[in-house]
Amino acid sequence: MNKIAQSVRLWFAPQRVREEGDTPDYRFSLANERTFLAWIRTALALIGGGFAVDQFLPELAWGVRAGLALGLLAAGVLSALRAVNHWVRCERAMRRGEDLPVSRFPTLLSLVVAVVAVAMVVVVLFGWEGR
Repeated sequence: MNKIAQSVRLWFAPQRVREEGDTPDYRFSLANERTFLAWIRTALALIGGGFAVDQFLPELAWGVRAGLALGLLAAGVLSALRAVNHWVRCERAMRRGEDLPVSRFPTLLSLVVAVVAVAMVVVVLFGWEGR
């Protein structure tokens, strides 16, 4: 079985993670869970922002509105998926006594949010309307 499928299976069977290595200090596991919850809150905020752009900016040109909304919605979906993936990877690393995994995802997410924010600044300043 390939590595990605194996990792996704662990999303739905976290008890299998306990079969690896040694149990870390519970404070580290709880910190890992808090990080997971922070990613989920971020995902919910991005999804809410995507719906808000779509619903509350009807005067915006359809393509601009859809692009901004879809950018936020996609970032929310990716954040939610990344949350569980990161939780599993960190929990496994702690149990194995390995370094915690590094990721470029926070940089990617920051860039997507920044691009959408800059587009929203342009919309606010110049008031693009769907004509």
